[in-house]
Amino acid sequence: MKENIIQQKSYKFAIKIIELYRYLVGVKKEFILSKQLLRSGTSIGANVEEALGGQSRKDFISKMSIAYKEARETKYWLSLLREAKFMTQEELSPAFDSCEEILRIIGKIQKTSKTENDNS
Repeated sequence: MKENIIQQKSYKFAIKIIELYRYLVGVKKEFILSKQLLRSGTSIGANVEEALGGQSRKDFISKMSIAYKEARETKYWLSLLREAKFMTQEELSPAFDSCEEILRIIGKIQKTSKTENDNS
């Protein structure tokens, strides 16, 4: 079976987000933004999984669109954590970089899928 890059990256990203959440709650005692980050950051991979098991191309595109929106939301929460000075840019850089990579990959998947859908 062929490896699925977005599936792997979104799963690994979810693990990073869980670790970040534990740090924010345990060390920084931040409970609100971290919970939002946890929900959106782990939802990306869940929606990718749903897309891969989609019943149709339209369902696939819809679920990938949701995964993209969740990735954008995650980037927003990461930015708020930085701007509110809970963490530094350096501390958040790996999560930001991974999130941006996921956004680029899902964006390309969406574009390709929509083009293929329009041509069928």
